[in-house]
Amino acid sequence: MRATTESSGPITVMIVDDHEVVRRGIAEVVDRSENLNVVAEAGSVAEGLRRAALVQPQVILVDLQLPDGTGIDLIRQLKAAGATSRPIILTSFDDDRALAEALDAGAAAYLLKSVRGAEISDVIHAVAAGRVLLDERTVTRRRAEHEDPTADLTPSELRVVDLIAEGLSNREIAERLSVAEKTVKNHITSLLAKMGLQRRTQVAAWAAGRKNREWSSEGR
Repeated sequence: MRATTESSGPITVMIVDDHEVVRRGIAEVVDRSENLNVVAEAGSVAEGLRRAALVQPQVILVDLQLPDGTGIDLIRQLKAAGATSRPIILTSFDDDRALAEALDAGAAAYLLKSVRGAEISDVIHAVAAGRVLLDERTVTRRRAEHEDPTADLTPSELRVVDLIAEGLSNREIAERLSVAEKTVKNHITSLLAKMGLQRRTQVAAWAAGRKNREWSSEGR
């Protein structure tokens, strides 16, 4: 696979990330890799579109969150413009919705920034050779592995989860919802059972983890 690519010269790569230090670090990792050459960098969707048109890289490493949109926006706009660059999402968001959107937009791979440099190199080579390293089965499997524990909660129970996440006590939740404190306790007993948890502190921890982990392009 690599022999074919190497015979036509180094694989050209563009990196799109709004954090300069992070972007430079990724560029150094890529440039040190065999048969890879960083030909452009960008820090926004608009800049990425301009530079991609100028240098026409074979592979683009793009972050999800950019100041004027998302990496998904960039991929879609490049595709609409007829660009042949192969996009790879490189992000800190381990999020199933983002993964699904990346697949739909035409991304060839989805990598977390926690991966080793050697893995980034291997994925770039594979993508440049025409491989797609994520597919609908991958998304389906990830969704099955990360089922939403709140899926069976009632609207009232979901509201209680949100208020627990805000740090409210049972009495404060009762006042906010204009219900008896006993009703709140009943909701908590029910939602704990459905979520497979034992204490309300676990609910708060789960909600905090979800907030830090989730990514959404909505509203951008």
